[in-house]
Amino acid sequence: MERAHLPSTGSALFETVAALDAADPLARYRERFFLPDGITYLDGNSLGALPRATPARVQAVMQEEWGTGLIRSWNSADWIGAPQRVGGKIARIVGAQPHEVVVADSTSVNLSKLIMAVLAAAPHRTTVLSEPGNFPTDLYMVETALATVGGGRRLQLAEREQLVQQITDDTALVLLTHVHYKTADVYDMQALTAAAHAKGALVLWDLSHSVGAVPLALNTCNADLAVGCGYKFLNGGPGAPAFLFVAERHHQTLVSPLGGWMGHARPFAFVDAYEPAPGIARFLCGTPPILSLAALESGVDIHLEVDMQVVSRKAQALAALFMELVSARCGAYGVSLVGPPSGAPRGSHVSFRHPEGYAIMQALIARGVIGDFRAPDIMRFGLTPLYLRFADVVQAVNTLEDVLRTESWRASEFQVRQAVT
Repeated sequence: MERAHLPSTGSALFETVAALDAADPLARYRERFFLPDGITYLDGNSLGALPRATPARVQAVMQEEWGTGLIRSWNSADWIGAPQRVGGKIARIVGAQPHEVVVADSTSVNLSKLIMAVLAAAPHRTTVLSEPGNFPTDLYMVETALATVGGGRRLQLAEREQLVQQITDDTALVLLTHVHYKTADVYDMQALTAAAHAKGALVLWDLSHSVGAVPLALNTCNADLAVGCGYKFLNGGPGAPAFLFVAERHHQTLVSPLGGWMGHARPFAFVDAYEPAPGIARFLCGTPPILSLAALESGVDIHLEVDMQVVSRKAQALAALFMELVSARCGAYGVSLVGPPSGAPRGSHVSFRHPEGYAIMQALIARGVIGDFRAPDIMRFGLTPLYLRFADVVQAVNTLEDVLRTESWRASEFQVRQAVT
């Protein structure tokens, strides 16, 4: 989807964009999602759109498996195997072996489990290394894990340009978000993992803004550990369960600190003492949420049909168009790009900074262009290639320019901060 420099306005722009949409190999997937009329949805990086197949799938689980099968469905419908089955499907998307990924709990809980497991396995190492501005829950989970473990363990933060140099023989774990949630900057997973391994440290990758958005190859990169959420680009629905990856070589040495019965080697033996299950199952904890898993599996199944390289190329083309048009038409109003420039590796969202970013975003949402805001001043726009058109990008920039030109964002209703931004 390479293209020449585009005019920023006029019929030539619309003709070129129409040609891009007509040639889009992913265009047919747009019909696989519910997308309300009059809405330009640019927030799939926070909550993916509803796949059309999901309601029927969840209804079938409720009416047939739950309603008719009742408790028998733990066996007859293989509810008990759902975390591993869906995890195995996600493994294909992230470049892992099926038995290295399991769906369980939330991203935050999975982070805590893996952080604690690494700290317990490396008592002689006292440091967890991350970067300032990492997604807050990642840092919060480290802080609470260190407070629980005690013993002089500490969290060290280093800017990404200096991060490799800060990995030492005292580093137990490097915890990073592969695609930054604000800027869309992308780490070189293979290079950074190798640098950590050279010092004997493990790396835990947060893939929440990567999975379903950019190509991933965990095994090729020799990755140790990873987590990710199911409700963004995987379109699993609000609060969808998360997943975790543990490389096979760590299955016998890392043990979850949450010894729930589903992570037991013999959960239905009902013995008093905890015995961790072999393999990835030891990182399960409580009873899996079957209805949520069904919704997540429906979203995951769509991704199994597509080539992530094709998805990535379209995401880069959408981002390039968005950045070019905003620069040409909105720069004079104080809007500036945050994150990688056009042509550099990036995730599947674009962020712009403006002192009145919150109010501007609320004005956009009121006009049917839905993105989100991240404090203190960032407007974030998700570019989801499976259902976003190049024409949608043009529509969004048209609306943004008008909101800025007319200063409609100054209206009082756009100044009040809502609970979720």
